[in-house]
Amino acid sequence: MINRLFLFLSVAVLISFGACKSKVQTPEEVLKQIAFVDSIKPIKNDTLFKSTYVVWFRMPLDHNNPNSPTFPLKAYYSHKGFNSPMVVVIDGYAMYTSRPNELSRILNSNQLTIEHRFFDQSRPKDSIPWGFLNVRQAAADQHQIIQAFKPFYKGKWASTGISKSGQATIFHRRFYPKDVDISVPYVAPLNFSSEDPRVYDFLSKVGTDECRAKILGFQLQLFEKKKEIFPMFEKLAKDKNWEFKMGLDRAYDLSVLECSFASWQWGTPCDSIPAKNASAKTLFKHFQMINPFTFFEEKSIESTRPFFFQAMTEIGMYGYDVKPFKKYLKDTSNITFEFTMPKGHHEKFNSETMKDVDAWLKENGNNMLYIYGQNDAWSSTAVVPGNKTNAVIMFNPGGSHASRIRNFPAEMQDSIYSVLEKWMGVDLSSKKSKGACGGTNPNALKFQIL
Repeated sequence: MINRLFLFLSVAVLISFGACKSKVQTPEEVLKQIAFVDSIKPIKNDTLFKSTYVVWFRMPLDHNNPNSPTFPLKAYYSHKGFNSPMVVVIDGYAMYTSRPNELSRILNSNQLTIEHRFFDQSRPKDSIPWGFLNVRQAAADQHQIIQAFKPFYKGKWASTGISKSGQATIFHRRFYPKDVDISVPYVAPLNFSSEDPRVYDFLSKVGTDECRAKILGFQLQLFEKKKEIFPMFEKLAKDKNWEFKMGLDRAYDLSVLECSFASWQWGTPCDSIPAKNASAKTLFKHFQMINPFTFFEEKSIESTRPFFFQAMTEIGMYGYDVKPFKKYLKDTSNITFEFTMPKGHHEKFNSETMKDVDAWLKENGNNMLYIYGQNDAWSSTAVVPGNKTNAVIMFNPGGSHASRIRNFPAEMQDSIYSVLEKWMGVDLSSKKSKGACGGTNPNALKFQIL
């Protein structure tokens, strides 16, 4: 009996000791308990947070191999409070800011921003092992980091990202659906090929007939007056020290073809398009404004080559329809972004990955709030959630790729806040539009929240 009592008390003490040991009081104590943290550095924090850190993690190249070599992966960790929600910004590129994401501000939350593998310095030193750049390995990076922080933040968790980061948010959720409670991907396409034909269909119908005709007319003028405009482009490239391995002439032509997609992506007002009799200088000024030529510049391509590699192998892209411009081009088939692939790589597009993601979203993609711009060219391949989940998809009327929750009409913002309230268990009534008597607008458009 005494031995049993001793054993019981010993276990109780150990459990109590373990609980005390895992109890943390500061973000630094959290980081000290994560074995694969290589270094931390406190940086200036936004007023939403109490502290922010640059954190470097030691990540395996291959999550399927316990003996895998490792590489450094960067993140920003911003602490507000252990009882507050956590928003994970799942980046699809190099991180560009530690400031609060829109969702973090709405939810008054902590924030963890995770850089995507193989962008900027989050990569092996010598060269990029392209075979390990795929959505499953990237999702496993994010999963490992999230799981390390989960024991310390017991509130609700949300994941989010914009554009390719929105795609990465979707992919992570597909492979690790229990890591977070909800996901809010912004303007995230779900492409099914390296040249998704839905883009062409969208560009032939978006907006008004008049606006589409003006954009096409502008592109034709850039070709017709190329002899006058090209020297301006050539001078700009020289002044900026740009390098185009494809040659300046080809870079000019591709930039003209890009104008349609770019105009709709960024919501260029149609009344800003120069008239048909505009001077070459006026045409070039608008050309430069809607389509910064660095999209095809070698240093720019090199810094974003991991994106292009993923686009050509798994996550998809768009191409250029050459038919309207066959008079000015030697190309007899549509142009794709195959030229951006790393030297020596000619992998075929794996369509099965996105098909799998699409099927999962339709069957199991619950608590997914998709934000899109109605006229954004990337909305041509927007997620179609299906009717088997409680997913909500919102299109900002007339919106572009820059669409955010704050850009939506007030009544649609109210609906978005209602979704977040339901799923995150928070009160966002103070953010909703108010009627004349100070209450919520009774005429606000509402959607059924499941």
